[in-house]
Parts: sequence; structure tokens; C-alpha cells
Amino acid sequence: MFRKENVVIAPAEGKLGVLVPGIGAVTTTFIAGVEAVKRGIAQPFGSLTQLATIRLGKRTDNRTPLVRDFVPLAGLDDLVVGGWDIFQDNAYEAALNAQVLDKTLLERVKEPLEAIQPMKGVFYPEYVKRLHGTWVKDGGSKMDQAEMLMDDIRNFKASTGAARLVMIWCGSTEIFHEAASVHASLESFEEGLAKSDPAIAPSQVYAYAALKSGVPFANGAPNLTTDVPALLEMARERQLPICGKDFKTGQTMMKTILAPGLKARMLGVHGWFSTNILGNRDGEVLDDPESFKTKEVTKLSVLDQILQPQLYPMLYKDLFHVVRINYYPPRGDAKEGWDNIDIFGWLGYPMQIKIDFLCRDSILAAPIVLDLVLFLDLAQRAGMKGIQEWLSFYFKAPMTAPGLYPEHDIFIQLMKLKNTLRWMRGEDLITHLGLEYYD
Repeated sequence: MFRKENVVIAPAEGKLGVLVPGIGAVTTTFIAGVEAVKRGIAQPFGSLTQLATIRLGKRTDNRTPLVRDFVPLAGLDDLVVGGWDIFQDNAYEAALNAQVLDKTLLERVKEPLEAIQPMKGVFYPEYVKRLHGTWVKDGGSKMDQAEMLMDDIRNFKASTGAARLVMIWCGSTEIFHEAASVHASLESFEEGLAKSDPAIAPSQVYAYAALKSGVPFANGAPNLTTDVPALLEMARERQLPICGKDFKTGQTMMKTILAPGLKARMLGVHGWFSTNILGNRDGEVLDDPESFKTKEVTKLSVLDQILQPQLYPMLYKDLFHVVRINYYPPRGDAKEGWDNIDIFGWLGYPMQIKIDFLCRDSILAAPIVLDLVLFLDLAQRAGMKGIQEWLSFYFKAPMTAPGLYPEHDIFIQLMKLKNTLRWMRGEDLITHLGLEYYD
């Protein structure tokens, strides 16, 4: 049967430029991984765009193409990566310092990594107190620095011959701060940039520069960035897709898998104690209480939204939820997330679940970066603008329309993502009702 596309998607022709603030552990693991996959020396495990299939039509139709064959995504060979950092190390040197990947693998992709020399970053030490940047843009107002970033974007596009661009924040977690009057409108935000308003964070300067340059933006950290009226307005006006925030990797990923199962079976939860030990730069930054506060807010919100204590007070109203992050240098990027969950079942009888997740944050985050880059570019070519809630699957604190609570259940998020792809291509949405098989 002929199906008409619901949206017109421009072809993925030419190179796709990927601009990344923060050439650290996550970014270098992403770049090295893409280069390894292109050379046939590794597989893109963890990437939905590269490995997942999508069911079309009825179960009896047996139509399950790969996602990358179903929607027109940019190919890995078309990606060109550049970015900014507050340290001068090239991507190969940064990857060695991060100690995520084996040196033997890095040596096989050394040439393309060495070629990526970060541009000087925008850095305000009051927003990331545990780092001391040495490769930073000096002088001028925050608007001047935004203009410098826009010059960088134009020069990168010209030098690489990229046809399209996407920006994805992989920088550090900034201190916790809330929206102020300067964020209320685009006009007030631009006035604030000109006056170097202290309420404007570095990530917001990057986001402004991206949107002003016509570049879609994804936020991989829990920072207050595009989720303010000024930048939401800008994204809509300029017809640009945005998404965020905070890559869903280790402990929170496990929560969004397990908590929906407990609620589905109407099992109660008395307490959920979570602690993490990690020793990478992220751990060092989060050792500062103000940066940890930013992370804590996103990590704590997950269970409340999934379990809905206002609807199930007997099961979840008194849930005691604690999250701890401890900086432990010997652990490096190999984070350990430990959870103790006190649950109860039939007649209130108590039970326990204990999880010890020896994960690798950058290994889990790298395929998220790849998928977001490709899907955000797809959204741009499909004319989709503003918040892309269908990409919530990848985030701890998904952006939503103002006043709308986020959906944290990872299985609902995946359904939303795949149904959006079906909708783009004019395919029937999957409801799993299944009655048609028994009529």
C-alpha cells in the first residue's frame, strides 16, 4: 500500500558539522568510536540509530527495517567534528588524559583525533568552580563572546565544507541557578549579554550563538540553558529544533527501567538510596556543592514523575529518596552506582532490591551523542522547531512545553520516539492494542 509522508524531509546531502562545547571524556569517546566504526574495528553498540529496528504495520506484516534505513539520516562518513574547550589539548591528547579507551584503540584512530584542535572556550569560573580554564576567550562583554563563537561557527563551516551544523553541549555541569528576569524574553536576554549580566551562564552564551547562527542545539548537561523563555522564543522564531537535558546514562537509566516495572505491578517503595563514586573530571566538578545541586535536581525528579505519588499515595507518598555523588579519583571514568531499594508488596510485607552498576559514563554517553546529532539534524531537515520531546529517551530531565510534566518512563519514551519516526514517514502509529488479530 502506498503511504504518503506526513512531513517533507530534505535529503541528508553533504557533510554534517558537529560542534561540541567540551572536548573531554564524552566527546573524545564519541569521536574515537565513530572513527573506529568507520574503519570496521568496532561496533556501535548502544546506538539506536545504527543498530535498532522499527516495526511497521501489523506483527504479521514482518516489516522491521533498521531505523537508519527507514528515515534519511546522515551517514557516519559525513560527520565532521569540531568544538571548544577551556584546555588546549587536542582530541587525541584529551582522550589519553580521560583514560576511557585503551591506548591501543586510540593509536588506530590517532590521526583524526589529533586533527581536532579545540577553539578557545567561553568560561566563567563562578559557574564551574573546580576547574581553572587556561584556553579561554578573553575580554569583552558576553555579547562580544557570543559574537566570537558565531565567528568560530562560520569559520568551521567554511573550512570543513559542512552543509549543515548541529551543536551539542558536552561541557561540565554548571552551578545551580534559576531563571531570572534577564531570561524572560529575547530582548532582555540580548540586553543582558551586552551588559554581561551575571545570571547568563556560559552554556547559554553557546546556545544563543548556535541559535543565532541557525544551528540546532542539544544540552547534554543538567544546566539551565535553553529551558528559559528567551531561548525557547528564539528557537521557535528561527525554526530550530532543540532538546535536553542531561544525558541519561548510568544510575538514572536504571531507575527509568526499574521504577516503571515496580509501578506496573503496584509494588510500593519506602525508600530509594542511591550513591555514586567516580573519579573523572565530571566527578571533580560535582564535588562542588553548587554544581552537585544542579545534578541532584535532575536525578531526584525522575522517581517522582514516574511513580506519581499524588495518584498512588499508599504506595509512594512517603518515599524517601536520597542521591549522593562522591569524587573518588582512583575510579576514573569507571563509575560505580549503588542503589538500595526498600519495597513492599502484598499485605505490606517488605522486600529489598540492591543494584551495583559498574558502568562507564562516557561509554554509555557516546552513542547518545551520536543519536542526538543524527536525530536533531533529521528534525531540522523535517522542519520541526522548538522542543523535541520525542528525544526525551536520551535525557534525565527531558525538556517539555511550559507547564507540561515530563515523561520519564523509558519504555513510553521509546514508544514516543519510534511513533514520531512512523508519523514522519506516514506509517500507522503502533498502539499495541492488538484486537485486530482476534476480530
